[in-house]
This record gives sequence, C-alpha cells and structure tokens, in this order.
Amino acid sequence: MTFDSRVPAYEAVGEVTVEKKQEGKPHAGKVLAAVQAHADDIPFFCAGLVAKLIDEGYTAYLIQTTNDEKCGPTPSIGDTIRRNEEEIDVLAKELGFKQVIHLSYRNHFLDEASPIELRARLVYLIRALKIDTITTFSPWGHWEENPDHYITGQAVEAARWMAGMSKDYPEHMACGLQPHGVKDLYYWTMRPGQPYNTAVDIEPYLEEKIASMSANKSQGPAGSHGRRLRERLAREGKRLPELGEDDETADRQYIRLFGLAEYEQLGAPYNLQYAEYFYYMPPGGTFTGSMSRADIDAYVAQHAVDL
Repeated sequence: MTFDSRVPAYEAVGEVTVEKKQEGKPHAGKVLAAVQAHADDIPFFCAGLVAKLIDEGYTAYLIQTTNDEKCGPTPSIGDTIRRNEEEIDVLAKELGFKQVIHLSYRNHFLDEASPIELRARLVYLIRALKIDTITTFSPWGHWEENPDHYITGQAVEAARWMAGMSKDYPEHMACGLQPHGVKDLYYWTMRPGQPYNTAVDIEPYLEEKIASMSANKSQGPAGSHGRRLRERLAREGKRLPELGEDDETADRQYIRLFGLAEYEQLGAPYNLQYAEYFYYMPPGGTFTGSMSRADIDAYVAQHAVDL
C-alpha cells in the first residue's frame, strides 16, 4: 500500500475506535469469514486483524472469489492458477484459517459474472457456516480501479443481510439451513480517500502479518523480493546480514525492513507501532435513529395503562 498523490489521505469518520489485543477467548464460538478476490488481498489489508480475531476465539474461513489467473510469473494460465492456490493454502495455514473456499471466477472479469449467482453462493455460505463476522472490501470504497474488488464488496454487502431473511432462497430452509444474518463487519480501508472508524493494533500479530505477506510469492510487491535481493547482492560479492542465510528468512526480513512503512504511518496517529484501518459496522449497523429495545420497554413501563 502506498499513498497516491492523486487522492487525499485516509478519511476518519467520527470518533475512531482503537482495538487492541484482548486476553483469553472472548470470541469463542464465533465464526469469521475473510472474503478476498486475490491471493494478496488479505495479507495486505487485514492479516493482522484476522490473526487477532482467531487468537481471540474465532473459527475462520477464507473465501476467494477469483482464480487469480492473471497474476503470476509464468506465461501459463493454468500454472498461475495452481501456484496462487498453493500460496493461499500457505496463507491460510500461517493465519490459522480452518478452510479455504474457492469460488473461481475469472480474474479481472468478476464483473462479467452473474451478480445474482455470486450473491446466492455467498448467502449459502453465510447460512451453512453460520458466519457472524465478515472482513472484506468496502462496497462504498472510492478510488478503486479493480472491478474484482468492488464487485466482491458489493456482493458481500448484499448477501450479508439477505442471508438473515427467511423468504430469500427458501430452498435452503427446505434442505435444513436456517436464516443467519452477519452481525458485524470490518470493511477494508485500502485506498487513500476511503473512510475508516477503527484502527486495529497489529503489533502483537506482526509475525503472522509478515508470514502472510511472504506466502504470496506469485504476485504483490513483497513475497519473494528478499531472496532476489540476496541473490543480486551475492552476484556483486556482497551480503546484507539482516537477510539471513536462506530464502524464506530473506523474504520475511525484506518485508520487516522495507514492507511495513505504511502500517507504521497508520499507527502513528493513535500511538500504535503498527495498525490496520477498517470501517467497522457493529451489530445492527450504523443507523442510530431507532430506539433500542431497552428504550421501548422503558417507555412502555412508564406509559402503558390497564385495559
């Protein structure tokens, strides 16, 4: 992630909440889904959050919408798909996901897919896995150039509330599933100019963040650059001691040395060493115009009269 001079900085909305590591397992029994379009999305935008929530008790699933066929070092599309799938398996292991689910739409062409079909598949997964929390692209994110990103975000936004309604896809209920609405969401703040209301302290999970970024060898600016730098220096008769003695160590140390500056910038305003930003939607959404059940009960208790 780098700042783009064409657009403003990230935009704080309201009072920003700082989330830090919680001790114990306060989220035991809950289910998390991280929905990405490409193998490098979760590593860059939410790996620290995912590691934090899993550590706090969530069972997590990784849902991938595209097949990543355009993103790899070889000319073979089939080999590119295979490599990215293998690297996503490594990513899932490093962060602690229970399972990876590939929807396998064409990379860079998600906008040609049926939006109704994509939404229906996501509704099914939300109900079948009983997903409580989702982290994914913001469906309202400005300055987004990749259609795979905004189509994924929009599909998730539609599916997450529709999954809780009994008249949508009644065949699910006939097969034993029940309506299940997502309770809260962490939408990624991934482009300057996009809003956020939550800064997550990822310093306790920095090793998991680095490991997830390193897992992505086929694409992205991080995964295998350490070994390449180490090899170049060796050809020049030099070495950088911080890169260690093997390729994987070099890749992770490269990220530690050169790949975390953005997260340091995000953390600085909130006295955090490293942070990720999100637009968090709590249970019940962000609309506050309606009275709560407690308010209604209190009003009834005070004003109700006998028949």
